[in-house]
Amino acid sequence: MLRYFCFLALFLNVKSASAPFIKPCKDGDNACILASSQAAIPLLAPGMPSLGVKSLDPLKVPRITSDQGSLKLTFTDTMLTGLKGCKIESIKHDRVKGKQTLVLRCDMVLDGDYVLDGQLLILPVQGKGRYKIDIRDIVIKTVTDLTTEQGPDGKEHWKIVKWRDSFQVKTGVKFHFDNLFNGNKVLADPVIEFANTNWNDVMQEIAPPIVHTIIAAVFKEIESLYKAVPADELYIP
Repeated sequence: MLRYFCFLALFLNVKSASAPFIKPCKDGDNACILASSQAAIPLLAPGMPSLGVKSLDPLKVPRITSDQGSLKLTFTDTMLTGLKGCKIESIKHDRVKGKQTLVLRCDMVLDGDYVLDGQLLILPVQGKGRYKIDIRDIVIKTVTDLTTEQGPDGKEHWKIVKWRDSFQVKTGVKFHFDNLFNGNKVLADPVIEFANTNWNDVMQEIAPPIVHTIIAAVFKEIESLYKAVPADELYIP
C-alpha cells in the first residue's frame, strides 16, 4: 500500500546535492520519472536517517481504526512489510499544477495486535489478540496536490496539501486472527474460513481506512524528505 508511492517520482526527478541517489529527469518526462522512481524503491525502503526519513519497509504503524458498517476494528503496533517490492505501473506529474497521479502494485503483509467487535458481513465476530493479513497483488491509486513553502534554509520546499486514494486487490488476501471468541475454535474457525473465502468482499468492507492510514504513514516520511531537500533540486526545468 501506500507509498514512498506517489512521491517517489517527485524527489527522483533530478540528481540532488542533498540526495545524491536522485537521477535527473526533465519535468513532465513521466517515463524517466517512472524508471527513476522504481530504481530508488529498494534504496529508500530501509530509511535514510541523514534526510530524516525513517524505515518504510518494515513500516511501523502505531494505530489503525476502522468503523465500517456494523464492525469496529482496531489494529495497534502493526508492522507492514513488502513495500520494497512494489512496482510502479504508471505515474503522471504536473509540476506547474502541483498534481500527481500514481498507480502502484504491491504485495504486503500486516502483522500486529487487533481488537474486533461487531459483524463481519453476515457473521458476528469478536476477539482480541494477534493478527496477520497477507495481501497479494494490491493496486493502489493516489492523486495528490502539492504546493511549496519557504524552509529554514530560505529555499522553497515541496509540501503535501491533500491527497485521495483508492485500491483493488487482484489476487487474494489471507486473514489470521488469534483468539477470536476467546479462543473458541468452534466459533472462530468458520469466521476465518468465511473471511478467506470471501476476501474481496471483506477487504471492501474493512480495508479503506487501513490503506488510507498506511499511505498517511508513508507520506509522513516523505514530508521529512521534502523538508530536507529543496524543491529546486527535485526537477530539471
